[in-house]
Amino acid sequence: MKNISYKIKQRTDKVILPENLGFGVYFTDHMFEMDYSPDEGWHNASIHPVRDFCLHPATSFIHYGQSIFEGLKAFKTIDNQIQIFRPDVHLERMNNSAKRLCMPQFDANFVLDALKELIAIDSDYIPTKRGEALYIRPFMFGKEPALGVRPSRDYKFIIILSPVGAYYPEGFKPVKILAQDKYVRTVRKGMGECKTSANYAASLLAAEEAKEMGFTQVLWLDGVEQKYIEEVGTMNIFIHFKDEIVTPKLTGSILPGVTRRSVIQILNEWGYNVNERLVSIQEVIDAYESGNLVGVFGTGTAAIISSLSLLTYKDKNMIINNGQVGELDERLFNELTDIHVGVKEDKRNWTVKVEKKEVLV
Repeated sequence: MKNISYKIKQRTDKVILPENLGFGVYFTDHMFEMDYSPDEGWHNASIHPVRDFCLHPATSFIHYGQSIFEGLKAFKTIDNQIQIFRPDVHLERMNNSAKRLCMPQFDANFVLDALKELIAIDSDYIPTKRGEALYIRPFMFGKEPALGVRPSRDYKFIIILSPVGAYYPEGFKPVKILAQDKYVRTVRKGMGECKTSANYAASLLAAEEAKEMGFTQVLWLDGVEQKYIEEVGTMNIFIHFKDEIVTPKLTGSILPGVTRRSVIQILNEWGYNVNERLVSIQEVIDAYESGNLVGVFGTGTAAIISSLSLLTYKDKNMIINNGQVGELDERLFNELTDIHVGVKEDKRNWTVKVEKKEVLV
């Protein structure tokens, strides 16, 4: 499959974005779509106006959850260029998710080219304020109309775009996180390492209960011993001790975050002692009580860097860094966002340029 068909919606008015974008509320005019079947492979690649699609009631993913997705971002730079942050790593991770869920893998180079075309067409939707971005949501699902627990034979792959602001309502302000052992989200050797809808469905009840208690999100513990820290529902976690910075190692129950990976590289370059290892909630409590806990922060495509102001576990309330944004957290946030918008040169080759152009159809 080499060609993409186009049907472009011609706008007669200028795109005016709302002052407060929120997250995942507004969408651009166009989407990318392609289909898979065993006989034809990936085919019918097209970019066309965003539209609803009709599904048979027996569509397999509705019943058996065979769906995956990714989340990445594109930015306008200070010199009015467009660039995507680490799309190759995101697409590689999506193909890994597809493999784990018995779904067909795709040509990442072709999809990246299609994504660049889609962004170029809807480039007027890219916000320009610091902390805002064009959020990119590729997703795939089994579309065969059939009941029975087995992989679907047919699939649909779609990319939609959404101009977004900060993920958390707090913006770049510290958040309150509840560590709990009431529920389990995933287990080692399960699907925690995949970006699949099922993992997020498993997190909803705990997250809602935490919000009712005044917390922003849940910090999950391991699903076997309920002892080791894993990740927050929407981001990986880093524990900043006086002598090291620790992030839970990838055991198959934790999503291998792209921002996590980027932060580890940056911290190593800056000379910090960074370790990927098991870290228990009790170790964090002990460090807090002894004065050895410098800070705790989360990393993710949506939130980028998010400081924790409060970490609660059972009857222990740990006020982190006097409730303020950590010095290192802010430095990391600035480093990443400076690369996003071209304030700093991308010496690590993390960004991919998008050429804005007129598409003739």
